[in-house]
Amino acid sequence: MAPFENTRPYNDDEIPAAAARVADNPFFDNIVHYLFPLQNPAKIRQNFLKLKTVKEFQQKYMLHAINSIIAQTSSGLDSDGFEQLDKNRNYMFVANHRDILLDAALLQVLLDHHNMDTSEITFGDNLMQGSLVIDIGKMNKMFRIVRGGSVHDFYRNSLEVSTYMRYALLEKKQSVWIAQRNGRTKDGNDRTAIAVLKMFSISSNASFVENLGELNITPVVTSYEFEPCDFLKTQELYISQYQRYIKEPGEDLNSIIKGVKQAKGGISVVVTPTITTEELQYCDTFDKNEKFARLAKIIDDRIYSHYKLWKTNYIAYDLLNNTDRFTKFYTPDEKNDFETYMQNGIRSLIGEKEELKNLFLGIYAHPVNNILSI
Repeated sequence: MAPFENTRPYNDDEIPAAAARVADNPFFDNIVHYLFPLQNPAKIRQNFLKLKTVKEFQQKYMLHAINSIIAQTSSGLDSDGFEQLDKNRNYMFVANHRDILLDAALLQVLLDHHNMDTSEITFGDNLMQGSLVIDIGKMNKMFRIVRGGSVHDFYRNSLEVSTYMRYALLEKKQSVWIAQRNGRTKDGNDRTAIAVLKMFSISSNASFVENLGELNITPVVTSYEFEPCDFLKTQELYISQYQRYIKEPGEDLNSIIKGVKQAKGGISVVVTPTITTEELQYCDTFDKNEKFARLAKIIDDRIYSHYKLWKTNYIAYDLLNNTDRFTKFYTPDEKNDFETYMQNGIRSLIGEKEELKNLFLGIYAHPVNNILSI
């Protein structure tokens, strides 16, 4: 079997067959109608079947699709930090994770806007359900990362992904996007998992500084005025307080669709400064586990200090803490609108309403707490 056969995204020579399968899927017309409402579906299908390369697929369809989602569901996308990126370097983009699809997709749109190549993207095997999702994902530079399993399986899968990511960065000359933790942040409290950083390191026997330094670890922070799937996350947080949360069949796909279609207000994506050799040298002065804990703290502080706070964050903080500390950032009408939005959403959830309210507010308030903690 060729190297990384079970992990890698599609190569250019696999695109024509994958495009044919996607175009033949019964959901193809529905997708086209939502993303390209003013275009002829038959014409799009005809052109889709002519695709030959990954770049052609991204340029003609995926980037347009994400821009369409931004236009239909947000009041605008702003960005910062892209000017610091070197087009001759490749980066391990370690990102906070709020939406299954959009976090990585927004970065691709902005990389393209700044005349840089798009990155490869981690693709949890829990999301690889159905040929349509798998084909579109792997056509879009997404590579497989396995969740769960026995201790032996977990290490073997982690080593495979770590080795592949290093190969993508150093040999394929492709940047990589990966979430700072396993799965989305549900409670709004972004934290880098030490296990993710350790996973980066297991594909090299070099020293700590050289090992991680050659990856160009670059934290990325995405923030939404209205958190994608905020009420679904609230329900999950509530249930998880009392029992182990078990996802329903198709729940991840439902979250993808909900996250895409939900109104988001403003969106911000910031590329923060790359972790420096000096910072890695500082981390290296501690013993093994503490090295990674210190690096995680540096990444977290980067994300917190560059997180764009919206009026929804300030309102939630004041409501949760019964204070007027941040009233200069919003009006009474905006506060009333947010409270109405919250009450309408919580009404459909199962559980004690005051507790649900506090969990919901926490999703929006935690980024404020994190900035205050730096």
